[in-house]
Amino acid sequence: MVQVDDLPLAGEADDHFHDECGVFGIFGRTDASAIVTLGLHALQHRGQEAAGIVSFDGSQFHVERHIGLIGDTFTKQSVLDRLQGSRAIGHTRYSTTGGAGLRNVQPFFAELSEGGLAIAHNGNITNAMTVQRALQKQGAIFSSTSDTETVLHLVATSKGRDTNARFIDALRQIEGAFSIVALTSKKMIGCRDPLGIRPLVLGDLDGAYILSSETCALDIIGARYVRDVKPGEMVVVTEDGLESSFPFEIKQEPRFCIFEYVYFARPDSSVEGRNVYEVRKEIGAELAREMPVEADIVVPVPDSGTPAAIGYAQAANLPFELGIIRNHYVGRTFIQPTDSIRHMGVKLKHNANRRFIEGKRVVLVDDSIVRGTTSQKIVQMVRDAGAAEVHMRIASPPTRAPCFYGVDTPEAAKLLASRMTIEEMAEFIRVDSLAFLSIDGLYRAVGEAKRNTNQPQYCDACFTQDYPTRLTDHEGADNVRTLSLLAAGGQ
Repeated sequence: MVQVDDLPLAGEADDHFHDECGVFGIFGRTDASAIVTLGLHALQHRGQEAAGIVSFDGSQFHVERHIGLIGDTFTKQSVLDRLQGSRAIGHTRYSTTGGAGLRNVQPFFAELSEGGLAIAHNGNITNAMTVQRALQKQGAIFSSTSDTETVLHLVATSKGRDTNARFIDALRQIEGAFSIVALTSKKMIGCRDPLGIRPLVLGDLDGAYILSSETCALDIIGARYVRDVKPGEMVVVTEDGLESSFPFEIKQEPRFCIFEYVYFARPDSSVEGRNVYEVRKEIGAELAREMPVEADIVVPVPDSGTPAAIGYAQAANLPFELGIIRNHYVGRTFIQPTDSIRHMGVKLKHNANRRFIEGKRVVLVDDSIVRGTTSQKIVQMVRDAGAAEVHMRIASPPTRAPCFYGVDTPEAAKLLASRMTIEEMAEFIRVDSLAFLSIDGLYRAVGEAKRNTNQPQYCDACFTQDYPTRLTDHEGADNVRTLSLLAAGGQ
């Protein structure tokens, strides 16, 4: 099953960023798998294609991996009954590297020389294909097309003296973005890449340690937030407690993904010490200060544009209204026999609240523009509802480059901002005006004075093309210089 938002309504497929993945693990609870199920449910926004849980009961591992939402599979008692044990890890997935299908669903599990190892990963390993080819030449056999399996093979082939050493040896051979949760018969391991691009937090539930992609998953089970796992840190949980180490040679300052604040993280989460909802409101306020416009009301494009729209309205001293209502229960468009029916697809997800739009100068606030086709249809719907003017304000800079760190974005040539000027984009989506938040405005909203161009404080490559790591699998014909040409429309 895919995310409701991923369903191809009237040609809208891929006109948004697909969420990444979510990881969750707990060590030391008799109801470990039930806790992991609840945690994954809270992280469902990070991936809706498939999910999996691996548990250990003291003598053997149990593995359940299913296509579909958490609530469709793992809430069944028969499934939980098969996941016995006091320690478990889980993963909810939207595919980035590797395609759809059960063979790519995590956590991956294998029996190694030292015993079983399960691993779940959020992010993207940018040299996975290069490493995989080298391993295959040595005789390795891969059962999936996921970059995560590469880590499993590196651990298996390492000459390290114990599991910790072998795990560290494997991590030192990979590049890119990774927040990893792993489980052996004796320990739970969590780690972040040296730049801390993807999030990972440490929690506590009555003495049982938890690893989670976001704090909102701690809240749902009543767990206490302890701290963020630091960039480049590896934590190991055993029956004796928690140990921490920093196995990487860290040459750069952290570069946390700034788009977590814009869109990916749940608004009720705190990431890197900042409440996401509060930051998104401040993003909207910065947008209002940078790009004001004479208008009557501020309307969010639900749901991702709502916090920024609230901030915009407050800073601009304009009324905030739910001028667009979203249907959260839409399914796949099942009848499209004619063009007239097909073009109604957008209204299955959104409908204009005419009472508050008719005759008004409307400011539409959204988090980003990808291909622009959905924005075009939303704008037309608002005009059809009688808006006198439609002005669109975007709560992030123009997205001009693809992400290689765990976010499924279209190739650069298909991103609207990579092939059009802002004026051309405004004409394409048929608004009276279009404006984006500046990159410095986004940095101010997250608490920085401005973006340090020599040493950026965040990963913002989707806006700036400034990739913080090597893109080994994309070098040569697809190196960063080539990506820059693609972002310019291939000219």
